[in-house]
Amino acid sequence: MSRISTVSPQDATGRTAELFARIKAGMGKVPNLFVTIGTHAPDALETALGLDAVIGKTSLAKQDIETIRLVVSEVGGCDYCVAAHTMVGKMAGLAPDAMRAVRAGVVSGDDRRDALAHFVRTLVTTNGTLGNSEYQRLRDAGFTERQIIEIALVMSGITFTNLVNRINDTDLDFPRAD
Repeated sequence: MSRISTVSPQDATGRTAELFARIKAGMGKVPNLFVTIGTHAPDALETALGLDAVIGKTSLAKQDIETIRLVVSEVGGCDYCVAAHTMVGKMAGLAPDAMRAVRAGVVSGDDRRDALAHFVRTLVTTNGTLGNSEYQRLRDAGFTERQIIEIALVMSGITFTNLVNRINDTDLDFPRAD
């Protein structure tokens, strides 16, 4: 059960109500994560939604974005984000086997995706400056310098939601990932 109190979306007022209405119009519902953030920090929710809009305009493919989010969420132990981004990954065209592979840190059969997943996992699980070989492996897989910056941006956004969910133990309102 979630730890942080929330208002129901229909009882929200002010800026929170506006944000919840916008989310519901776009998604058909207001996910529990957004309810939690919006109840207590509508500016943080608005910033997270804005960041997500910026991420949607990057040069990264939707499948790349969801690969990043799945790796960060799996390594961080965020069952909520793993569930949500497994569903979104499927909508982006990622095969279930590929999503399981990138979450597990094993070869998926797609060299580019595997290089991306390895790069993200390395960044999440190590400290200090990334080694040249790790950087070059991603470049050799076809990622541009711009995309490397965009990968870091996606990682920062998913890290915020992972942290909120891990603190809150947010109730799942997406199908649990296998």
